[in-house]
Amino acid sequence: MWLSRIARCALPGRMQRGSTAVAFWRPSQSGRPERPAVPTPPCPAALQFRRERTTAALPITRLQLRQARALFEERLVEVEWEDGYKSLYPFTWLRDNCQCSRCIYWLSMNRIQLLSDFDIHTGINTVRVTDDNKISIRWPDQHVTEFESEWLRKRCFSSDARQEMQKELYMKEKRIYWDSKVRIPTANFEEVLHDDKAAFTWLMDLRRFGIVHLRGAPVEPGQVARLGERIGYVRFTFYGHTWPVQDKHMANDIAYTSMKLSLHTDFPAFQNPPGVQFLHCIKQGHEGGESRMVDGFHVAEELRREDPEAFRTLSSVRLDFTNVGKDYSDYMVQSKNHIINLDAMGQVAKVIYNNGTRDSVLDIPLDDVQPFYEALKSFENILDRPENVLTYLMEPGDLLTFDNWRVLHGRTSYTNKADKMRHLEGCYLDWDEIMSRMRLLRRSVRGDDTPLTKIQRSFKRSTIILVPNAASPACLNDRRPAAPASVIVTRFERPIQDYICASVSPLRHH
Repeated sequence: MWLSRIARCALPGRMQRGSTAVAFWRPSQSGRPERPAVPTPPCPAALQFRRERTTAALPITRLQLRQARALFEERLVEVEWEDGYKSLYPFTWLRDNCQCSRCIYWLSMNRIQLLSDFDIHTGINTVRVTDDNKISIRWPDQHVTEFESEWLRKRCFSSDARQEMQKELYMKEKRIYWDSKVRIPTANFEEVLHDDKAAFTWLMDLRRFGIVHLRGAPVEPGQVARLGERIGYVRFTFYGHTWPVQDKHMANDIAYTSMKLSLHTDFPAFQNPPGVQFLHCIKQGHEGGESRMVDGFHVAEELRREDPEAFRTLSSVRLDFTNVGKDYSDYMVQSKNHIINLDAMGQVAKVIYNNGTRDSVLDIPLDDVQPFYEALKSFENILDRPENVLTYLMEPGDLLTFDNWRVLHGRTSYTNKADKMRHLEGCYLDWDEIMSRMRLLRRSVRGDDTPLTKIQRSFKRSTIILVPNAASPACLNDRRPAAPASVIVTRFERPIQDYICASVSPLRHH
């Protein structure tokens, strides 16, 4: 058992690097997609995210340190770089963020140091630039901290550096708003599953456009689950991990009928609606069933321009949504959500709306009821404008991925025949899992290194030596639980030892 635990830590991810082409797709006038013989070249905006964006405060290349000195009166360390730029770092922040193995648990990058034991008024004994281009600080308790130059430069407290770091951490690429003329980014299903660069491109386009069309998925159930595993895991809901979209007798939801579905996002009755939805076409019906998609961000901005009062109403009123039924389990969910959600800067961050699950309870003052309906009607009118609605027919093997916090989807009514029974399969994911995978894929595509990947490679190159039954892992201090055949950097030895000792059960002879 303990070997399997080590293997789970040690083995690298199953994702491989490679190359891929980016294509864009848009439906023909007939509603069926036009399939070019070869992928069409991406427009410049589609490749924009690949460019390295830097400022003078945040260079990508290795920078040499010129000097460092302590400003004792201000309680700051001033660092001067070879490009002439100067950075200031508070004593308290530097001590709080010491990266040594006594202060940071390297396998998870968690802080070990307890705030209850931390002196927020700490001083500094000495600060200097080392021969290997690091900042070394000796503290009053004689603890020594060393900072890598690149790590420290990225965390400069200047406005430009902080802004760049936030963009790096949260993938704050420019969102591309669209209407019915959009050329949806496309990707190959199998490439996304097995190629890191293809997967990274897919998720970056999903973040920027809110919708990406995958082609070439096998025409059988289970493909949305495979795609979800590529990210990490799917979100479990009252409909289970995945769910079929078919016309059912006595359906527990209008989506499981052949009736027309109005434009909506899924589960606004949840306090935290699913972030992303996958829909895979396994079989189309006899007639109808065209998908309809609208960019909620684009609609919200049009509403802001055309009817500012309606925009203020829908971004300030928290509307009640409800949903009742039984599927994987019975449920009765209730939540309040803004239809238009704004971030701290006043920019549209989410659009959450489903007229079908809008509750009869309207928790606003009497005099605000009519203005609310007028605002909602203005929103719906813009939503349904033909120039804003993308309409197309999914074909077997198509798999649509879209942002459920942004893109409203619906469909036209349809009819089935015995040999043409419409069958789609869907699942949900949350943006936390997707953003996590995006960061890991970015690291893979760029070739970035982190302490964790170094440890994993060391495990991969190592020989695991079993310890006799008489030995107790808890008291071993000679690294015998995992004695590497290759030399591991000294600062990683203790974290590896701690991880093994915390993970293994008492060992037996083999």
